[in-house]
Amino acid sequence: MSRKYKDVWPVASFVILSALLSGGLTAFAQGPGQRIPLPPIPIKGDTTHTLSRHFTMATAAKKAPDAKGFIQRWLVLEPVKKDIVRNNIFTDNYLKTTFSTDNFSPDYTTVPKNGETVNVGNQQLKWYALDSKAFNVNLYHFTYAINKPKYGILVWLVTVIDSPEEIKNVRLAAGCNSGSMWWLNGQEALLLSGDRDMIADNGTSARLTLKKGRNIIRGAVINGPGMANFCVRFLDEKGAPVKNLSISTE
Repeated sequence: MSRKYKDVWPVASFVILSALLSGGLTAFAQGPGQRIPLPPIPIKGDTTHTLSRHFTMATAAKKAPDAKGFIQRWLVLEPVKKDIVRNNIFTDNYLKTTFSTDNFSPDYTTVPKNGETVNVGNQQLKWYALDSKAFNVNLYHFTYAINKPKYGILVWLVTVIDSPEEIKNVRLAAGCNSGSMWWLNGQEALLLSGDRDMIADNGTSARLTLKKGRNIIRGAVINGPGMANFCVRFLDEKGAPVKNLSISTE
Protein backbone atom coordinates (compact mmCIF):
# COMPACT_ATOMS: atom_id res chain seq x y z
CA MET A 1 0.00 0.00 0.00
CA SER A 2 1.39 3.44 -0.94
CA ARG A 3 2.25 6.02 1.70
CA LYS A 4 -0.59 8.19 0.34
CA TYR A 5 -3.28 5.58 1.11
CA LYS A 6 -1.70 4.64 4.44
CA ASP A 7 -2.15 8.27 5.55
CA VAL A 8 -5.77 8.46 4.37
CA TRP A 9 -6.99 5.07 5.70
CA PRO A 10 -7.09 5.93 9.45
CA VAL A 11 -9.06 9.10 8.77
CA ALA A 12 -11.53 7.31 6.49
CA SER A 13 -11.98 4.52 9.05
CA PHE A 14 -12.74 7.03 11.78
CA VAL A 15 -15.34 8.80 9.63
CA ILE A 16 -17.08 5.52 8.69
CA LEU A 17 -17.04 4.26 12.28
CA SER A 18 -18.44 7.57 13.55
CA ALA A 19 -21.25 7.44 11.00
CA LEU A 20 -22.14 3.88 11.96
CA LEU A 21 -22.16 4.69 15.66
CA SER A 22 -24.27 7.77 15.07
CA GLY A 23 -26.78 5.84 13.00
CA GLY A 24 -26.90 3.04 15.55
CA LEU A 25 -27.51 5.36 18.44
CA THR A 26 -30.26 7.11 16.57
CA ALA A 27 -31.94 3.85 15.70
CA PHE A 28 -31.82 2.55 19.25
CA ALA A 29 -33.15 5.89 20.53
CA GLN A 30 -36.33 5.65 18.47
CA GLY A 31 -38.15 3.30 20.85
CA PRO A 32 -41.71 2.22 20.12
CA GLY A 33 -43.01 5.76 19.57
CA GLN A 34 -42.05 8.55 17.24
CA ARG A 35 -38.95 10.66 17.77
CA ILE A 36 -40.22 14.12 16.88
CA PRO A 37 -37.47 16.76 17.12
CA LEU A 38 -37.72 18.78 20.32
CA PRO A 39 -37.07 22.50 20.61
CA PRO A 40 -33.70 23.37 22.19
CA ILE A 41 -33.80 22.56 25.92
CA PRO A 42 -30.81 24.50 27.33
CA ILE A 43 -31.73 28.04 28.31
CA LYS A 44 -28.79 30.17 27.24
CA GLY A 45 -28.48 33.73 28.40
CA ASP A 46 -32.04 33.84 29.76
CA THR A 47 -32.02 35.39 33.21
CA THR A 48 -35.47 36.99 32.97
CA HIS A 49 -37.55 34.01 34.14
CA THR A 50 -40.44 34.88 31.83
CA LEU A 51 -43.14 32.53 30.59
CA SER A 52 -43.41 34.32 27.25
CA ARG A 53 -40.27 32.70 25.89
CA HIS A 54 -41.92 29.29 25.52
CA PHE A 55 -45.59 29.89 26.38
CA THR A 56 -48.46 32.28 25.81
CA MET A 57 -51.24 32.84 28.31
CA ALA A 58 -54.36 30.92 27.30
CA THR A 59 -57.35 33.04 26.28
CA ALA A 60 -61.10 32.40 26.43
CA ALA A 61 -61.11 31.55 22.72
CA LYS A 62 -61.06 27.81 22.09
CA LYS A 63 -57.97 26.36 20.47
CA ALA A 64 -57.58 23.46 18.03
CA PRO A 65 -54.85 20.83 18.32
CA ASP A 66 -51.75 21.52 16.23
CA ALA A 67 -51.23 20.12 12.73
CA LYS A 68 -50.28 16.70 14.15
CA GLY A 69 -53.06 16.60 16.73
CA PHE A 70 -51.01 17.53 19.80
CA ILE A 71 -52.75 19.32 22.66
CA GLN A 72 -50.88 22.52 23.49
CA ARG A 73 -53.29 24.20 25.93
CA TRP A 74 -53.15 23.14 29.59
CA LEU A 75 -53.81 24.28 33.10
CA VAL A 76 -50.45 23.66 34.78
CA LEU A 77 -49.99 23.62 38.55
CA GLU A 78 -46.82 24.87 40.17
CA PRO A 79 -44.61 21.87 40.97
CA VAL A 80 -45.07 19.77 44.08
CA LYS A 81 -41.53 19.46 45.43
CA LYS A 82 -40.45 15.83 45.86
CA ASP A 83 -37.22 14.32 47.20
CA ILE A 84 -36.35 12.10 44.26
CA VAL A 85 -32.70 11.25 43.68
CA ARG A 86 -33.16 8.80 40.79
CA ASN A 87 -35.87 8.03 38.26
CA ASN A 88 -35.75 4.22 38.31
CA ILE A 89 -38.07 4.20 41.35
CA PHE A 90 -41.12 5.01 39.19
CA THR A 91 -42.87 1.65 39.36
CA ASP A 92 -46.61 1.34 38.77
CA ASN A 93 -47.25 1.05 42.50
CA TYR A 94 -45.01 4.02 43.36
CA LEU A 95 -46.71 6.27 40.83
CA LYS A 96 -50.26 5.33 41.81
CA THR A 97 -49.50 5.75 45.52
CA THR A 98 -47.74 9.09 45.04
CA PHE A 99 -50.39 10.54 42.73
CA SER A 100 -53.10 9.51 45.17
CA THR A 101 -51.27 11.01 48.18
CA ASP A 102 -50.02 14.26 46.61
CA ASN A 103 -53.31 15.08 44.90
CA PHE A 104 -54.86 18.53 44.66
CA SER A 105 -58.40 17.07 44.44
CA PRO A 106 -59.98 13.60 44.67
CA ASP A 107 -62.50 14.71 42.02
CA TYR A 108 -60.81 13.81 38.75
CA THR A 109 -63.31 15.83 36.71
CA THR A 110 -62.73 19.13 38.50
CA VAL A 111 -61.38 21.97 36.38
CA PRO A 112 -59.40 24.58 38.34
CA LYS A 113 -59.32 28.25 37.37
CA ASN A 114 -56.36 30.20 36.09
CA GLY A 115 -54.64 31.92 39.04
CA GLU A 116 -56.42 29.75 41.63
CA THR A 117 -54.29 28.42 44.49
CA VAL A 118 -54.61 24.98 46.06
CA ASN A 119 -52.86 23.13 48.85
CA VAL A 120 -50.99 19.89 48.28
CA GLY A 121 -49.68 18.74 51.64
CA ASN A 122 -48.03 21.77 53.21
CA GLN A 123 -47.37 23.45 49.84
CA GLN A 124 -49.61 26.21 48.45
CA LEU A 125 -49.49 26.13 44.66
CA LYS A 126 -50.88 28.25 41.84
CA TRP A 127 -52.53 27.27 38.55
CA TYR A 128 -51.44 28.72 35.18
CA ALA A 129 -53.49 28.51 31.98
CA LEU A 130 -50.92 28.23 29.19
CA ASP A 131 -50.49 27.51 25.49
CA SER A 132 -47.17 25.89 24.64
CA LYS A 133 -45.39 27.31 21.61
CA ALA A 134 -44.12 23.79 20.81
CA PHE A 135 -46.01 20.55 20.24
CA ASN A 136 -44.85 19.38 23.67
CA VAL A 137 -45.06 21.10 27.06
CA ASN A 138 -41.60 21.51 28.54
CA LEU A 139 -42.00 21.59 32.32
CA TYR A 140 -38.35 22.51 32.82
CA HIS A 141 -39.01 25.72 30.90
CA PHE A 142 -42.20 26.28 32.91
CA THR A 143 -40.60 25.82 36.33
CA TYR A 144 -37.57 27.88 35.31
CA ALA A 145 -39.81 30.72 34.13
CA ILE A 146 -41.74 30.90 37.42
CA ASN A 147 -38.54 30.44 39.46
CA LYS A 148 -39.65 27.17 41.07
CA PRO A 149 -37.76 23.88 41.56
CA LYS A 150 -36.84 22.29 38.23
CA TYR A 151 -35.87 18.82 39.48
CA GLY A 152 -37.56 16.46 41.92
CA ILE A 153 -41.06 17.60 41.01
CA LEU A 154 -44.63 16.40 40.50
CA VAL A 155 -46.74 18.57 38.18
CA TRP A 156 -50.53 18.29 37.82
CA LEU A 157 -52.23 19.13 34.51
CA VAL A 158 -55.82 19.62 33.35
CA THR A 159 -57.38 20.47 30.01
CA VAL A 160 -60.89 20.44 28.52
CA ILE A 161 -61.57 18.84 25.14
CA ASP A 162 -64.79 19.64 23.28
CA SER A 163 -65.72 17.17 20.56
CA PRO A 164 -68.41 18.01 17.96
CA GLU A 165 -69.50 14.35 17.95
CA GLU A 166 -69.02 11.12 19.83
CA ILE A 167 -65.82 9.43 18.66
CA LYS A 168 -65.38 5.78 19.58
CA ASN A 169 -62.24 3.64 19.58
CA VAL A 170 -59.79 6.48 20.06
CA ARG A 171 -56.58 6.06 22.02
CA LEU A 172 -54.93 8.62 24.26
CA ALA A 173 -51.27 8.68 23.21
CA ALA A 174 -48.64 10.28 25.44
CA GLY A 175 -44.92 10.66 25.86
CA CYS A 176 -43.17 12.01 28.93
CA ASN A 177 -39.95 12.33 30.83
CA SER A 178 -39.99 10.45 33.22
CA GLY A 179 -43.20 8.95 34.74
CA SER A 180 -46.81 10.01 34.24
CA MET A 181 -50.45 9.04 34.57
CA TRP A 182 -53.47 10.22 32.57
CA TRP A 183 -57.22 10.19 33.21
CA LEU A 184 -60.12 10.84 30.82
CA ASN A 185 -63.43 11.97 32.30
CA GLY A 186 -62.42 10.75 35.74
CA GLN A 187 -61.26 7.28 34.64
CA GLU A 188 -57.66 6.09 34.51
CA ALA A 189 -56.61 5.91 30.86
CA LEU A 190 -52.83 5.46 30.75
CA LEU A 191 -49.88 4.91 33.10
CA LEU A 192 -46.30 5.45 31.91
CA SER A 193 -43.93 4.07 34.52
CA GLY A 194 -40.15 3.75 34.62
CA ASP A 195 -37.43 6.18 33.55
CA ARG A 196 -38.48 7.32 30.09
CA ASP A 197 -37.43 9.76 27.41
CA MET A 198 -40.04 12.10 25.95
CA ILE A 199 -41.00 10.26 22.75
CA ALA A 200 -44.32 11.01 21.06
CA ASP A 201 -46.86 8.18 21.41
CA ASN A 202 -44.49 6.29 23.70
CA GLY A 203 -47.59 4.85 25.36
CA THR A 204 -51.18 4.49 24.19
CA SER A 205 -54.32 3.72 26.14
CA ALA A 206 -56.88 1.03 25.50
CA ARG A 207 -59.73 2.07 23.20
CA LEU A 208 -61.71 4.97 24.63
CA THR A 209 -64.73 7.05 23.66
CA LEU A 210 -64.63 10.81 23.39
CA LYS A 211 -68.08 12.04 24.33
CA LYS A 212 -69.90 14.58 22.22
CA GLY A 213 -69.24 17.88 23.98
CA ARG A 214 -67.06 18.29 27.04
CA ASN A 215 -64.26 15.85 27.97
CA ILE A 216 -61.73 16.39 30.74
CA ILE A 217 -58.14 15.17 30.71
CA ARG A 218 -56.14 15.16 33.91
CA GLY A 219 -52.44 14.32 33.95
CA ALA A 220 -49.61 14.02 36.44
CA VAL A 221 -45.93 14.09 35.43
CA ILE A 222 -43.18 13.25 37.91
CA ASN A 223 -39.42 13.55 37.50
CA GLY A 224 -36.27 13.51 39.61
CA PRO A 225 -32.98 14.56 37.99
CA GLY A 226 -33.10 15.67 34.36
CA MET A 227 -35.62 17.42 32.16
CA ALA A 228 -39.39 17.02 32.57
CA ASN A 229 -41.74 17.42 29.62
CA PHE A 230 -44.67 15.70 27.93
CA CYS A 231 -46.90 15.55 24.86
CA VAL A 232 -50.44 14.23 24.44
CA ARG A 233 -52.81 13.64 21.53
CA PHE A 234 -55.66 11.33 20.51
CA LEU A 235 -55.34 8.76 17.73
CA ASP A 236 -58.34 7.34 15.89
CA GLU A 237 -58.92 3.64 15.22
CA LYS A 238 -56.73 3.87 12.12
CA GLY A 239 -53.88 5.50 14.06
CA ALA A 240 -54.40 8.96 12.58
CA PRO A 241 -54.36 12.06 14.84
CA VAL A 242 -57.76 13.34 15.95
CA LYS A 243 -57.77 17.05 15.11
CA ASN A 244 -61.45 18.01 14.92
CA LEU A 245 -61.47 19.11 18.57
CA SER A 246 -61.61 22.36 20.54
CA ILE A 247 -59.40 22.85 23.58
CA SER A 248 -60.10 25.17 26.51
CA THR A 249 -59.27 25.57 30.18
CA GLU A 250 -62.83 26.19 31.34
